[in-house]
Amino acid sequence: MGHTTLSSLLDAFTSKQNIFLTGGAGTGKTTLTRQVIAAYGAEGKKVARLASTGMAAALIGGQTLHSFFDLGIAEDETDLERRGKLIPKKKIVKLVRSMDLIIIDEISMVSAEVLDMVRLRLLQCGYGGAVLVTGDFLQLPPVSRGAIRFAFEASSWKQFAFESVTLTHNWRSADAAFNAVLNAVRHARVGEEEHRYLHELIRPTGDDLSRYTFLYGTNRSAFEHNREQLDAIEGDLFAYETQHVRHNAKAEAREIERFMSDARIPETLELKIGVPVLFTRNSWNYVNGERGVVVKLEQDSVSVRKHDGNVVKLERAGTAKTRWEEQTVDKEKQMVEVPQFTLYQFPVTLAFAITIHKSQGMSIADLVIDTTEIFAPSQFYVALSRAVSPHSLVLRQPRVNWADLAFVHPKALAFASGER
Repeated sequence: MGHTTLSSLLDAFTSKQNIFLTGGAGTGKTTLTRQVIAAYGAEGKKVARLASTGMAAALIGGQTLHSFFDLGIAEDETDLERRGKLIPKKKIVKLVRSMDLIIIDEISMVSAEVLDMVRLRLLQCGYGGAVLVTGDFLQLPPVSRGAIRFAFEASSWKQFAFESVTLTHNWRSADAAFNAVLNAVRHARVGEEEHRYLHELIRPTGDDLSRYTFLYGTNRSAFEHNREQLDAIEGDLFAYETQHVRHNAKAEAREIERFMSDARIPETLELKIGVPVLFTRNSWNYVNGERGVVVKLEQDSVSVRKHDGNVVKLERAGTAKTRWEEQTVDKEKQMVEVPQFTLYQFPVTLAFAITIHKSQGMSIADLVIDTTEIFAPSQFYVALSRAVSPHSLVLRQPRVNWADLAFVHPKALAFASGER
């Protein structure tokens, strides 16, 4: 991802051009988005980092669209009116106007109705900056009770007049044949060749399952697999409770619990010496999804030996839930992001098993995909694209054809094909 992409994005925003940043899994959308946020931060500019779900918002350290724009629990504009939230409060107008850039992450999960409400709020508040939406419509569809309407079906999509920027280089895997199969699965084009390729990845795992990370479709399967494997390891069990510090006395226990789940932080992290773990964030000496083995457990630190033999001594990492509030800085009133509470936990999770949903953003070696629990569009693609290489990937025999596993919402497919 060259500097040109970053600088051309920044130029576009300066001239108030809205951007739709897309590309398959592992092409660096998140990295580029973080670079944009950092560039704005360095100039003291304000960026709203938003997403439709709590988990997607937690991943970019931001807020949900509903909380930022004060949409309550409204599903569309009519609902907004019915709930008495059609006219924005003064403080919301102030907040939106104070932003220099608004980023909406995982745009594929935002419904057309929600995007229309966002556009309405931007107009009501007189927002003068640009909007960056990022994501891949061939990954996670919107969560909806009725018929799905994607963001690109909204009348507001046309009004935003997004310029598309598509990232194509897969930074996760360097294997060209594997990347070609991934791309075919992403577009639900599984023919003879892909069928054969995937079939050859069904291999025996041997008896020692602790070498692998199993990817499951449900929390329950992942939990049971982790429990079983953890119990099988000799030695004392250390239980590390997630600590929380309230900065705002009004922060409710319920809100803290919900954020803990959104931020993929367990209430209690259970570890033993010798247990394999995955890192759950990026740092200078480890990356999200990288594997290691616990070699030492102390009250305030966990030491993990990575594949390369290096031992990383971890302390608890803080994850804060923030809110924009007006404060007086240098005798001037301005919007500041204020932490409401911070959760402290070691940035690792048991490596035996993880759900496809929670593996978002990870690159994982020695992966086993349990294909029997795949039930949502594009879920198989999301699972496959976590793999660093086909040589360290094992597929479980599916109950259906590969082609039936790799299904994508037809509307998303049509839109993505038109994008190219």
